[in-house]
Amino acid sequence: MHLALLTLSLTFAAADAPKPERLWPKDAPGAMGDKDADVPTITAFLPPADKANGTAVVVCPGGGYGGLAMSYEGMDVGAWMAQRGVAGFVLKYRVAPYKHPVPLEDAQRALRTVRARAKEWGVDPGRVGIMGFSAGGHLASTAATHYDAGKPDAEDPIERAGCRPDFVILAYPVITLKTPFTHMGSRKNLLGDNPDEKLVDSLCNDEQVTDKSPPAFLFHTADDNAVPSENSVLYFEACRKAKVPAEIHVYRHGRHGVGLAPNDPALSSWPDALEAWMKERGLLSQIRAKMKNEERRTGNEE
Repeated sequence: MHLALLTLSLTFAAADAPKPERLWPKDAPGAMGDKDADVPTITAFLPPADKANGTAVVVCPGGGYGGLAMSYEGMDVGAWMAQRGVAGFVLKYRVAPYKHPVPLEDAQRALRTVRARAKEWGVDPGRVGIMGFSAGGHLASTAATHYDAGKPDAEDPIERAGCRPDFVILAYPVITLKTPFTHMGSRKNLLGDNPDEKLVDSLCNDEQVTDKSPPAFLFHTADDNAVPSENSVLYFEACRKAKVPAEIHVYRHGRHGVGLAPNDPALSSWPDALEAWMKERGLLSQIRAKMKNEERRTGNEE
């Protein structure tokens, strides 16, 4: 499995590697400048048309809301998704000095963009999920608990699309912004030194789960000394109480920030568990994407 992942990653690293696209054609709302850090983008890793199954995942790398681990928590994951027939969209969202709600607005815009351009990318708009690592997991869980159905009368067609993810994948995520289990660096970068307590409450995403929240898959390690595994447990328990389908895998050992962990004999099995979960939920089935794939092969798209 890992050799195949390496081969695919090298393929995408070649001259024909996917290029990032701006989420907004001009300056993003609230932009502080026009440098790279001010421009949120998505990079599309599209599977071959004959392997595409219609599922899409927006991937949010971690970095404590102060940076982004774009390689091993971003591009490698996009390639992994494409290998399984899933369209992976790696999100470069804005981080500190940008504060909430800017990262969430970037994630919501990415979800809307994938839905609005679903036909172009061979995606089923009803199978668009979001995935996040560490602080990117907080962003993904925020998107999974703070969403809308779009603005039908918006001039921008992308804004007409809803931003509720159909499923969420969380790898060693920050979930709560309260002590003793939060990651204080992420909290400070996102909210500043003295945030309003009501705002903190609203972004403790285990407290925001309802029976309308999307199904969730969670991965963590018990001895994570950066983001305690209680974060994942809190979210899982919230899903269980709300009767939202959820699956959690907490490994006994393992450091924080492993990505897909291709070189760890134990942790490298977590992507296999994720793949099995996606298959069980019908997210790797090509049935719903058959018509779209045929259109892409024959060029008969309207």
